[in-house]
Amino acid sequence: MEKNITKHDYNTIAVTIYAQAAKTAQRIAETLAIQEIPDSRNAIEVTYKSFDLETALTRKNKFAQDRLIIITVTDADDVTVKNLTAILNKKGTNYIIITAYENMLTDEANDVIDDLKKALALGFTIKDYTDICNRGISIEKIEYQLTTFKNGIGKIALKKPAVINDGIFKLPVKSAEDYAVYFESKKDNFKLTKFVPASGAATRMFKFLNEFIMDFNPEEDTINAYINRKKETALNTFLVGLDKFPFFKAIMNVVKENPDYNEWSKSTRTYNFIKTMLQDERFDFANKPKGILPFHQYDGFTATPVCEHLKESVAYAESQNKTNVHFTISEEHLDGFLDAITASKEAIEQESGTSIDFSFSYQHKKTDTIAVDMENVPFREDNGAILFRPGGHGALIENLNHLEADIVFVKNIDNVSHNNIETISLYKKALAGGLIELQEQIFIYLERIDEGNLTEEEVSEIFIFAKEQLSQHIPADVSKFTHENKVEYARQLLNRPIRVCGMVKNEGEPGGGPFWVEEEKGKLSLQIVESSQIDMENANQKLIFSQSTHFNPVDLVCGLKNYKGEYFNLNEYIDANTGFIVTKNRLGKDVKSFELPGLWNGAMAGWITVFVEVPLETFSPVKTVNDLLKPAHQPQ
Repeated sequence: MEKNITKHDYNTIAVTIYAQAAKTAQRIAETLAIQEIPDSRNAIEVTYKSFDLETALTRKNKFAQDRLIIITVTDADDVTVKNLTAILNKKGTNYIIITAYENMLTDEANDVIDDLKKALALGFTIKDYTDICNRGISIEKIEYQLTTFKNGIGKIALKKPAVINDGIFKLPVKSAEDYAVYFESKKDNFKLTKFVPASGAATRMFKFLNEFIMDFNPEEDTINAYINRKKETALNTFLVGLDKFPFFKAIMNVVKENPDYNEWSKSTRTYNFIKTMLQDERFDFANKPKGILPFHQYDGFTATPVCEHLKESVAYAESQNKTNVHFTISEEHLDGFLDAITASKEAIEQESGTSIDFSFSYQHKKTDTIAVDMENVPFREDNGAILFRPGGHGALIENLNHLEADIVFVKNIDNVSHNNIETISLYKKALAGGLIELQEQIFIYLERIDEGNLTEEEVSEIFIFAKEQLSQHIPADVSKFTHENKVEYARQLLNRPIRVCGMVKNEGEPGGGPFWVEEEKGKLSLQIVESSQIDMENANQKLIFSQSTHFNPVDLVCGLKNYKGEYFNLNEYIDANTGFIVTKNRLGKDVKSFELPGLWNGAMAGWITVFVEVPLETFSPVKTVNDLLKPAHQPQ
């Protein structure tokens, strides 16, 4: 780093070891003391004390910048441990909990001390290190992120756009129906799960309305004058279609409760309608997640995106009369999601005859990333704590990695439809049927590789399959490999998680698309690439991007198990060099944040990727509130 993060220098660090038994704590402390090796580059003396947990409860345990408590236990849920941590939290004491088998506690504690020294060498404080460690983030990751801020992230090299018959498979209706039938015949052999990223707040949906509330004064201005002066076409569209929104009646009923309603001008009524929608605690739409907002009006009830995803799940993600839906959400909105599910789940189950099992997960703290100022120095809050930010939707690869499912349907929370459930279901089933058929052939080939004695013709057959059915690029120099190396290369081609991704024709929607990307040594792979990952100052790259014919609607079907029935470790297939550096505002200051490789971008870069064209009717996202006025979201 070019300059220190803090001015605190350490000459001595006092480490106290707490363990269930005094002898265990003493043994760990003595071993650590013996292993201390003087470091001429950073000559910090570490002293050790040790106590059992019961004694620890009676000690002062005061905060000091140069002190660290390490609690070493086999069970972090022990009542004594919880009582101790409550005391330490109240006093703001620096502490770390190590949970491991008895014989591993010393090694784990030694790793903590080593990492602590690395953190101090980077200019962090002990308090910083405990925050980093308790989030589950490694010092190596922090150092990598800081280096990335300094050096920047290289752009992706596009070779050509993926198009029909060159990276994207055409799927006529008859073929879709055949694949859907195949899926229906096989689905009961698999545990299916619908995976819905749903933590996104609705702030952007109502951005232009928030700006209106901030700028407009109903006592001094009229709505028409404001729209004409500001050229606010979005606001005009909103007001023209106001009574078509599913929330119109509920909000209007509240607005009319004001005793002055009849005296208000039309502009004042409109202003108070929008203000009630955004700021009244009964609605508060701009601060809620999209998933629990009213999206669609039916006879007798209003449906949220959560409701629509439950309906979709019984339509195409059911096996053995059961469907599983997993939402990734922000923890503070759990009650809202539970209410949304309670409001619709039973009726959907009764109508479909399918039981719905739902679950939630939160973005793991260990996927948070450090934020820096514009000089690449870690940004600190007013209380001195380092600012960490969520790592973006790429962090959800951890959540996906923990799912217990054979086949997973991935679709964003706001991509739902009032009217197109039949088309959506057909093509979801078709994508899944295609995945199952491909997986079956992949597994056959991998089992034959395991059996050994493949002939040259059989290896060639595998390469042809990989190229023609899996859109895998087979470099020309593979023909020069020895037979053994060809077989091993074939294994590496096939033994990976697989995703079949729906792609819609590009009609100007912002976002990523399918491309052939050039990797090391001229190797090509199919990837979903965002515009921010491309060097738009390079005329050739800009031209390739402009030639894209299709758009990524986030319509994925994923196979998470290998041919032995084991789960892949999805972290092994991430391209760590495809993250994003974004600029945000915090406390009135610009900060840079590192977002992890996107879930369907770099986080799945090492997967087998198959792109299939699907109809535009399967894609109806709600990015602004006015999207709810489109035909896909209105009763027909």
